[in-house]
Amino acid sequence: MHTQQAQSPQGSPRSSGSPRPLHPPRSSCEYDVIIAGCGPTGAMLAAELRLHGTRVLVLEKDTEPASYGRIVGLHTRSIELMAMRGLLDRMLEHGRRRPAGGLFAAIPGPPPKDLDSAHAYLLGIPQPALVALLEQHATDLGAQVRHGCAVARFAQDDEGVTVEPAGGEQLRTRYLVGCDGARSTVRKLLGVAFPGEPARNDTLMGEMRLTAPREEIAAKTAEIRRTQQRFWLRPLDETTYSVVVPAAEVGDRSQPPPTIEDFRTRLRALAGTDFGAHSPRRLTRFGDATRLADHYRVGRVLLAGDAAHIHPPNGGQGANLGIQDAVNLGWKLAAQIDGRAPDTLLDTYHAERHPVAADVLDNTRAQMALHSPEPGAQALRRLLTELMDFDEVNRRLTEKITATGIRYDLGPGDGPDLLGRRLPDIRLRQGRLYDLLHHGRGLLLDRTGRLTADAFTDRVDQLTDPTAELDAPCVLLRPDGHIAWIGDDQADLDDHLARWFGKPAG
Repeated sequence: MHTQQAQSPQGSPRSSGSPRPLHPPRSSCEYDVIIAGCGPTGAMLAAELRLHGTRVLVLEKDTEPASYGRIVGLHTRSIELMAMRGLLDRMLEHGRRRPAGGLFAAIPGPPPKDLDSAHAYLLGIPQPALVALLEQHATDLGAQVRHGCAVARFAQDDEGVTVEPAGGEQLRTRYLVGCDGARSTVRKLLGVAFPGEPARNDTLMGEMRLTAPREEIAAKTAEIRRTQQRFWLRPLDETTYSVVVPAAEVGDRSQPPPTIEDFRTRLRALAGTDFGAHSPRRLTRFGDATRLADHYRVGRVLLAGDAAHIHPPNGGQGANLGIQDAVNLGWKLAAQIDGRAPDTLLDTYHAERHPVAADVLDNTRAQMALHSPEPGAQALRRLLTELMDFDEVNRRLTEKITATGIRYDLGPGDGPDLLGRRLPDIRLRQGRLYDLLHHGRGLLLDRTGRLTADAFTDRVDQLTDPTAELDAPCVLLRPDGHIAWIGDDQADLDDHLARWFGKPAG
């Protein structure tokens, strides 16, 4: 057997070489799932798997969590997922709310009217705090996390995957999930193509102290941003600013992080002053490379988060997209491991999430074009700014950024509009819907009092509530909160319960 004897979705073998083949035992897996990477995606996936009793090990290459980092904006759909898992109160303690307006290409404007969510806001939270909260959630549920331990290579066979971290130890797992970022080792070893466009623009981002008067900084920032949207100086406290400036050229991804002098040079070139920048806290650069993995699954190895897709940071969608990947995948992979998944269930992960990522790549490409200082792009930006005054346009673009407009293809194209969409946190006689979803189970919400999911009580909860704020007689919710079925016929319900949750118990 070769190191990485992977199977493509069509069944043809693909291999990536290694100087020394692994010789794994073909039974006795220590773990059900090993996850490479403990960022937001990996930590959320670990927690989702543990809700179903899956044995999980997370391997994280960094020895210590970052003590500081950029602010992550959790959008409405991700906030809803945190509420669904009982995490939102903890997130709110570390974050700051702001209205969900001006998200698309930073075109200023109010949020759309009556957004269909009880959580229609943006939550800014430091990335280290987000990762720490999600990792703690996963370990509280029983996941194991090893820091300073990265996947070096792996080999899969019909019964599992042998994973070798740097150092030579061999671990045996039934599945491996690469959540190890844009330069994913797992994706590269798996041989999955990552087509797209390389970076055409680089942007410098950092935190530093500025000595110039605040009024001068604000006025100069407003002046430059009339034509240069990738220029931003935002106060974090009295003297510390988040500084974002276009780089002079696209850099090599292997080059060292930028220096404070790089920032001063670019500030002087664009603003005529460096604002007295000093005492940097974190300096980095990012590009606008846009790539999407051909496949999210090859045999027993899967990809999620930035390992599966990268795109410009416009609209702040990256961490949100990865977290939502994790919640879509977790319950499906757990069901596969438990032996109760329908044959096609795990395939729906790629089928549902790949098009979502493709749409994010497209909307970030569009936003990058609107950020260009070229006259044509600026004319287009002015036109779109006018169109955003129409609530329908504002709502459509905001729903793209916040992921509240996603509708998975779960049935006929002319089926009910709710089918495949997530159900908002509606009011029930017992309280709020999302309070019933903390354990990651399915839910039959019945307004008729005539239907039952009794044969699936080990996987699906049931609530009869004729007062539910629901424009349907009955809905079947998947563990990720998306509506898998709408109707009032028991036989039809039974078919859909089997489709999503496997064979009845007993």
